[in-house]
Amino acid sequence: MKIALSSVMVNHQDKAKKFYTEVLGFVEKRDIPISGSLRWLTVVSPDDTHGPELVLEPTADPASQAFQKATYESGKPMMAFAVNDIDQEFDRLTKLGVKFSQPPIAMGPIKRAVLDDTCGNYIQLFQVL
Repeated sequence: MKIALSSVMVNHQDKAKKFYTEVLGFVEKRDIPISGSLRWLTVVSPDDTHGPELVLEPTADPASQAFQKATYESGKPMMAFAVNDIDQEFDRLTKLGVKFSQPPIAMGPIKRAVLDDTCGNYIQLFQVL
């Protein structure tokens, strides 16, 4: 058994697609219409295009909207992405206008930073030290 899909709820799929591909650097894997404006939209790491897919899941129902809002307001990251050099990634993303709620900080065996994905979520970046 292996992880094939994970998802992050987003409040606007087009905005999320742009942020996750053009800013974070993921690659679009699937963009399949489902119902109305909703799509099965996934991205993957450019280093592993056949690896796990991240579903950019629309918050189409009140329960997911409430959960996303409460999680965001609490400051809790919805997803974590591993990076090789967190300081370099922080500098790159900051230059692209990405807002961080926490700059890189050492926390035991990792160094982490938390960014706002502009789609209703905080996302953690981490580097194993």
